[in-house]
Amino acid sequence: MPRKFLKRYLPDQQSVRERWYLRPFKALLHDPALLHPNRRTASVAFAIGLFWAFIPLPVQMAGAALVALWLRVNLPIAMATVWVSNPFTIGPILYGQYSIGILLLGEDPGNFHFEPTLDWLIEGLAHIWLPMLLGTLVFAIVFPLLGYVVLNRIWMYSVMRRYTSRPHFRLHPLRRRK
Repeated sequence: MPRKFLKRYLPDQQSVRERWYLRPFKALLHDPALLHPNRRTASVAFAIGLFWAFIPLPVQMAGAALVALWLRVNLPIAMATVWVSNPFTIGPILYGQYSIGILLLGEDPGNFHFEPTLDWLIEGLAHIWLPMLLGTLVFAIVFPLLGYVVLNRIWMYSVMRRYTSRPHFRLHPLRRRK
C-alpha cells in the first residue's frame, strides 16, 4: 500500500505521545517504527492483527498491541486489523472455524442446537471445543500468512508502478518500452 495513503489516516508520533491514556507507555513509544509505515512494519503488523483477530478472546487488542510493541512494527495497523473480527463478523468467523475443524477432523457435525443456558454451555462446549480449537489454529495461521504475502506484494507492486512512471525512468534509452 502506498505510504501516502497510510500517512493520511495514521496519527503522527507527536500526537500519539501527547495522549493522556498512553503516558504509561511513553518509554515504549519513542521508536519511530511503531508509527512509520513501511513495507516491513506494515506487512508484519497486518499479520499480527489478523492473527489476533481470529483468536476468540476478549484481549485481542491488548495482545496485538503487546506483540507489535515487542516486534517494533506499526502499532496502528496492528490495532486496526484486529477489527476484522467485530460484532458483525464474529458469528461467520466462529462458524467458519468450527466448520474447518469438523472438516479436518472428519467428524459428523451432528445436530447442533444453541441454547443460552449454563447446561448447554457445559454440555455443548464439550462437543465443539476440539473442532473449534483446530479451526481457530488454522485460521490464525493461514490468514496472517496470506495477509502478509498479499500486503507485501501490493506494496511492492505500488512502489514499482510509481518508480516506472517517473520521467527519468521513461527517458532512459535502455529502459524504453517498445
